[in-house]
Amino acid sequence: MLCSRSNRVFFLLFCILSSLLLVAAAGVSIAGKPDNNCRFVFELNYRLKSLKKGFGFGLFPEKDEERGRTSVIKGRFLAEESGENSSLILAAKRTKRKDPSDHFKLYTGGWNISNTHYAFSVAYTAVPFVVIAGVWFVFFGLSLSVICFCYCCCARRPYGYSRIAYALSLILLISFTIAAIVGCVFLYTGQGKFHASTTDTLDYVVRQANFTSENLRNVSDYLSAAERVDVQSLVLPGDVLTKINDIQAKINSSATTLSGKTMENQDKIQNVLNNMRLALILIAAVMLFLAFIGFLLSIFGLQCLVYTLVILGWILVTGTFILCGVFLVLHNAVGDTCVAMDQWVQHPTAHTALDDILPCVDNATARETLTQTKLVTYQLVNLLDSAINTMTNRNFPPQARPFYYNQSGPLMPLLCNPFNADLSDHQCQPGEVHLSNATEVWKNYTCQIITVGTCSTQGRMTPKIYTQMVAAVNVSYGLYRYGPFLADLRGCDFVRSTFTDIERDHCPGLKRYTRWIYVGLVLVSTAVMLSLVFWVIYARERRHRVYTKDYNATHSEAPRDKGPQ
Repeated sequence: MLCSRSNRVFFLLFCILSSLLLVAAAGVSIAGKPDNNCRFVFELNYRLKSLKKGFGFGLFPEKDEERGRTSVIKGRFLAEESGENSSLILAAKRTKRKDPSDHFKLYTGGWNISNTHYAFSVAYTAVPFVVIAGVWFVFFGLSLSVICFCYCCCARRPYGYSRIAYALSLILLISFTIAAIVGCVFLYTGQGKFHASTTDTLDYVVRQANFTSENLRNVSDYLSAAERVDVQSLVLPGDVLTKINDIQAKINSSATTLSGKTMENQDKIQNVLNNMRLALILIAAVMLFLAFIGFLLSIFGLQCLVYTLVILGWILVTGTFILCGVFLVLHNAVGDTCVAMDQWVQHPTAHTALDDILPCVDNATARETLTQTKLVTYQLVNLLDSAINTMTNRNFPPQARPFYYNQSGPLMPLLCNPFNADLSDHQCQPGEVHLSNATEVWKNYTCQIITVGTCSTQGRMTPKIYTQMVAAVNVSYGLYRYGPFLADLRGCDFVRSTFTDIERDHCPGLKRYTRWIYVGLVLVSTAVMLSLVFWVIYARERRHRVYTKDYNATHSEAPRDKGPQ
């Protein structure tokens, strides 16, 4: 009898109080900061911060984006300082979190995606939602068990109903269904924008890496072509050729490492993004379907189907809360990465975990490549000027073949060497031609040939010699043109520029859209969770209402049937 009378009250209070508790906890995580105008939210946030001190997890890292520029620079420090091989700890202040794999000590290793301690520390920020999911699963499961037990063991006819409870449950049910729909739309929109933003960022990184790798291979090709330069049996010195072979191997290795590591990372990240997008779309669709169908079944009073959906929704809400934690981890990891990139830009030559994403070309290799390209350019120009001075601009007698080919006419201008013997920059002298237009100028000094090997018209070069000299000039100019690129490569400027662009143009969107997904998941989870409760409440109130109406109609007709005829 006691079970029978308390069933309804117990059910209502138990479900409503548990739901409000979970909503309050989730609400604090969304808010992130206490609202000074709302004492209730302030107290909840205060309690959550107390928990944070005890357990070491934070839902949202404190946002100090504006003042963070200064504090980040002040908070940055070097773990080791040994010239070029210094190692920088990135985002050291932001990544200080409890590490469950190290007896809950503070993690101090900075941003490092390959460090398991970093992974555990950032994953630990999902604990609040895992706890909420566990509490919901156990608490609501016990509630359903108690209801089923009372329904089966203490069965009784329903009697009476409250119009206020009926109307209120209907209004709340409609409200939470609308909230679930809004959350699904928010979630679907957020995942679409996040996927587009991450794909654009990834494509940009790959383009930058491929551009650098392609330029390195072009430099290697020019050096290979320099080995084959032959102007009337004049070739580069043997020691220069040996150095070219050595540096080519290093250039090709650097280019292969750069493109290979970038493509490998692209494939891994793209697979994760595609699977993540599919999962979010399915969750949005399933939760939307669940909320809408549950609402309709409750309205039409199909209790058996409602209870079936309640059990299904009970499990789905648990999974969605866990997924909220996963995307909170992703949100924190994205924020950590953006801060790490911003800090690395200040120390671009330091060895950091960002080398796993877009590695710098080895500094020694870049410096040696720049030196060798300057040396080869210097030697090639000297070779061409030597050919001009000793052969094309001299009038040999016919018996001095192969140097004689009946050359005549105005003397050819010398080629301006862009470097001195110490490989410093050299200023062109009057009368010298630059690498950029030497082939056009020298074309006017080419003679016509009728008899093989002998000029038939005025000119200082045969077409064959001109072709050989053009090939040497093109190689020299190509190597000279890649000088600024190699200088930037030596300072890792291409990676610095890439990370600067990502931090400025892509990071704000990435952080914003991960927050959209996170908030959408929390909204959907909370709305569907409360909808589950009110499906049952409304279906129960509707059944009581129908029974009460039938009961009143039956008893109001009975006196008239027994009246006098």
